[in-house]
Amino acid sequence: MKLVIAEKPSVGAAIAAVMGANEKRSGYFEGGGYLVSWCIGHLISLADAATYNEQFRKWKYDDLPIVPQEWQFIVASGKEQQFSILKDLMHRSDVTEIINACDSGREGELIFRFVYEQANCKKPFSRLWISSMEASAIREGFSNLKDGRGYDNLYQSALCRAKADWLIGINATRLFSILYHKTLNVGRVQTPTLAMLVNRDYAISSFKKEKYHVVRLDVGGVAALSERQDDEAAARQMKAACEKSQAVCTSLKKEKKTAAPPKLFDLTALQREANRLYGFTAKQTLDYAQALYEKRLLTYPRTDSKYITSDMEGSTKELITGLCAALPFMQGVKLQADLARICDNSKVTDHHAILPTAEFVKTGFSSLAESEKKLMTLVCAKLLCAVAAPYEYEAVTAVFTCGGYTFTAKGRTTLCEGWREIERLSRAASGEQDEDAEPEAVLPPLAEGQTFDNPAAEISERYTQPPKAFTEDTLLSAMESAGKEDTPEDAERKGLGTTATRAGIIEKLISAGFAERKGKKLIPTKDGYNLVAILPDSLTSPQLTAEWETRLTGIAKGSDSPADFMRGIEEMTAGL
Repeated sequence: MKLVIAEKPSVGAAIAAVMGANEKRSGYFEGGGYLVSWCIGHLISLADAATYNEQFRKWKYDDLPIVPQEWQFIVASGKEQQFSILKDLMHRSDVTEIINACDSGREGELIFRFVYEQANCKKPFSRLWISSMEASAIREGFSNLKDGRGYDNLYQSALCRAKADWLIGINATRLFSILYHKTLNVGRVQTPTLAMLVNRDYAISSFKKEKYHVVRLDVGGVAALSERQDDEAAARQMKAACEKSQAVCTSLKKEKKTAAPPKLFDLTALQREANRLYGFTAKQTLDYAQALYEKRLLTYPRTDSKYITSDMEGSTKELITGLCAALPFMQGVKLQADLARICDNSKVTDHHAILPTAEFVKTGFSSLAESEKKLMTLVCAKLLCAVAAPYEYEAVTAVFTCGGYTFTAKGRTTLCEGWREIERLSRAASGEQDEDAEPEAVLPPLAEGQTFDNPAAEISERYTQPPKAFTEDTLLSAMESAGKEDTPEDAERKGLGTTATRAGIIEKLISAGFAERKGKKLIPTKDGYNLVAILPDSLTSPQLTAEWETRLTGIAKGSDSPADFMRGIEEMTAGL
């Protein structure tokens, strides 16, 4: 008998159905030589401080830092029954091998190993590593099981992440709560994220707007603008001079430009676009994507890659052909798919970019909720855009002189709509307007040396604009690139958190009362301001996390030492 352990009940049920384990038992399925069971997310976690010493129940300055010598683990409360089912199955005499079918990533590895270790299991185990819940992908995964020990470094990296977060979280939270007589939750990733919100909000509230003027010249139906004028009298003088003069087109520059097709979605890019277009929170997008993955309509969503591998070219080509036929907005669109642009083996580590599945081509949108339909449309359109022709246009810049002053007008003419056509049609199909899209200005025919007598001129009053408040779209982008300037060129840049954890971090800040949502905006609360004000830079700067993620990636690849990493974390904790 082989025991398969999945991360969630729904995934366990899907695997059981494919592998022929059709007899339902309490907490597992059986049949076809397999037992299929599941964790319920994190079944085992690091024990809290009081487990190590009863006196740690009370928060006291003299007890810090708390650094366990021998780490202890506990079964998550309310999940004891499922753990005991798994433990009994692992120790069943007819079970010869265990298959780790938890999510294929750092956290999935941790979830399985914690259960395996806590159950004191010594049986050999292998790893199922798949990117899609389709029956064909599951079967292929089972015929290509990997040696479970080949993922030891990934587990070490996950374990270091969990222990380091425990050390910083428990010690810093207790330290600052004791010092300021108020519960202040400190987290390695959430605190620098909060600092970004606070700094931006402060920049907005302390912004002093300044008035300036622009003179607009109407030359033959073209609106040409002057440079910014800080002084109103100077703007009036310019207007008066122009109305008495002749305007001359002194330069006309036409440039052919191309905008390359967008890349495929990784999770963060999908969360950003869904927030911008639909107002979905990062967590909502992850939840919808996870549900679509479990329905076998979408590939594994917690990915940080925007590419596919070369061995997927054939199946992706079929997928594109299928989508062109199945999606109403693609009717009549001619698409010559160029797959070379989305293939790059070196840029796919654990999982390829998010794609629709062949199963989706068969079933379509029929059984989906409105929010899931929107997300599927985004993913399908992104794949089709990514392999379409570039968008080509001619950018025109016309410069005029009048009364001794210079004015500029810009316009563009589309030469080949390329991927923008698919994006436009898909947005129209789901009734979406992209607020950030620039309207296209087309200039009438002009010639150098062309003159315009007594052009009309008008002054418009304008004000400098404060920075914009963060939305989830822009905060995710800032988290993704945070600490970049502190990270060496060749490091795997991870920014704050990972694609899989960023949504949770935003939710945590809100539930802890440090930030709140106002429409699409994310605004820090008074408590958020106060927390950032008292913490040392080492905890509010993204640099710490950028260093951690670079080192955790090194541990996962076997090029960095877990013991060295943990020593550094313990020293930092004591230093606080």
